[in-house]
Amino acid sequence: MRHLNYNHLLYFWTVAREGSVAKAAESLNLTPQTISGQLKVLEDTIGEPLFQRVGRGLAITETGRVVEQYADEIFNLGSELTQRIKSKQPGAPTAFNVGIVNSIPKLIAYKILEPALKMDEPIKMVCIESDLDSLLGDLAVHKLDLVLSDRSVPTGLNVKAYSHELGSSGMSFFGSESLIEAYKGDFPQILDNAPVLLPLNDHVIRRSLDDWFETVAVSPNVIAEFDDSALLKAFGEAGKGFFPAPTAMTRQVEDMYHVKAIGEIKDVSERFFVISPERKLKHPAVVAITEAARFSLSSISQT
Repeated sequence: MRHLNYNHLLYFWTVAREGSVAKAAESLNLTPQTISGQLKVLEDTIGEPLFQRVGRGLAITETGRVVEQYADEIFNLGSELTQRIKSKQPGAPTAFNVGIVNSIPKLIAYKILEPALKMDEPIKMVCIESDLDSLLGDLAVHKLDLVLSDRSVPTGLNVKAYSHELGSSGMSFFGSESLIEAYKGDFPQILDNAPVLLPLNDHVIRRSLDDWFETVAVSPNVIAEFDDSALLKAFGEAGKGFFPAPTAMTRQVEDMYHVKAIGEIKDVSERFFVISPERKLKHPAVVAITEAARFSLSSISQT
């Protein structure tokens, strides 16, 4: 393929969005003949048709769909670049894009990220929640400045990213008053055959919890599994089952979800990391977060 002409790509992208050459020409203030001619040049460059005639209209081809996806990213990034440059005015907030692994408890995420909002230089924080692999992909192409994770970068992954451990917290089980009343007993035996809400099997903490259940000879009745920690706690608040949460957040979990801690698991802990594209942290917001968080997360429960 010859060198891609981005003007041609813009004409194609506009036709795809507007749905016709005539509307694209009006949007770009060009003649339909110019648009059609430049589309033909782009198709010759790519080597395949991007549109096909359907009646009096145009339908995008499979190749056109692929090109459109890349064009979306290219022109959205261009718009973002323009916004970023324009925002470099005195007092204008700097964008700080954070990826949060969806298994991270929301209260923990907030407490870890909060210092970035207290800096002298104002920032606009944008939080994206997804799985670790997707977030690392966005970090690699500089869509994110930081990833907050409950595990380090997997070994063998071809991504330039570095893990910086923040700390860890033990785990405790919680339950509603009605559930505790219905399943009386000492911890952890109270969980035996009792309804329990747990993270999905692929979550790091789930594997540790399963091993712990086997160690203490407890067989809970797992009635539901969750990808989202906040949804898990909402079910717990409704009394549907006992559920785990970081011991560091005991007071907050009890107050927010109207539940009580029934026991702590000292042999199971959840670790927290920030993952950055640089070995030595430089971004001021990332530095603020790591400096504030590098202590035992158990102290969070005292704030």
